[in-house]
Amino acid sequence: MTDTLKLGIPKGSLQNATLALFNNAGWKITVSGRSYFPSINDDSISCALCRAQEMAINVENGTLDVGLTGKDWIAEYQSDVHVVADLVYSKVSAKPARWVIAVAYDSPVKELKDLQGKTISTELVGYTKRFFETQGIDVKVKFSWGATEAKVVSGLADAIVEITETESTIKAHGLRVIHELMQTNTQLIANRKTWENPEKREKITQMALLLKGALIAGKLVGLKMNVPESAIDTVVALLPSLQAPTVAHLYKSDWVAVETVVDSGMVRDLIPRLLKEGATGIIEYPLNKVI
Repeated sequence: MTDTLKLGIPKGSLQNATLALFNNAGWKITVSGRSYFPSINDDSISCALCRAQEMAINVENGTLDVGLTGKDWIAEYQSDVHVVADLVYSKVSAKPARWVIAVAYDSPVKELKDLQGKTISTELVGYTKRFFETQGIDVKVKFSWGATEAKVVSGLADAIVEITETESTIKAHGLRVIHELMQTNTQLIANRKTWENPEKREKITQMALLLKGALIAGKLVGLKMNVPESAIDTVVALLPSLQAPTVAHLYKSDWVAVETVVDSGMVRDLIPRLLKEGATGIIEYPLNKVI
């Protein structure tokens, strides 16, 4: 590659999950102290930490060639970037991250039109303003520097627009959701001029492929076991897998070795059933990538 690919790593809540994802994909990224320029085990890539909220801006203007950020922040600034891949993963749960409108639990506001003339606090100012304009509802939108849920409790706003996965923090502050604005997930984005460069485009495409493979693998585990040949049909029938499981005869034995890949959420109930049907020596192991 004639020059390095400038990769943006989201600083903050997504940072650790992103570093772990790249590690599973084959890139070891090390953040040292207060440095904003992590090292990476790939001479064709240079890294920089960047707030997710600013990632799309820096990719659009060419400061970065490629980066990871939320679909929400691309929409917030209406950034003209190329979306390479959806990277659907969550730090907390399998539920998607959602931007919602919430009010105090005892608020008279029941639906959107009741917010006419009210004050809304949020970090997602641009998107929120455009949304209410399309609804024909006149509201005052104020930027929140943080602790947004407390704005209603302290009387600084009538409602908030905030991101949530489980709604636990919203409920803990005595708020209730009246509307969902959008669902968001992490996306791999590229500068449009960079994307037109065949060499860099190939590198970014490779990156997307391996990151998606690491995401898929994160939801799966491998299983190995030994099974008496007489029970193999029963055991195989219990094994959902990407394809048919691998079955190999053990040397000079009427036992077979079985290997398969299954959803990690099924293992807890699956292993006792496999033991009951005669499987022994069951080994569960994590996967890095499934391509």
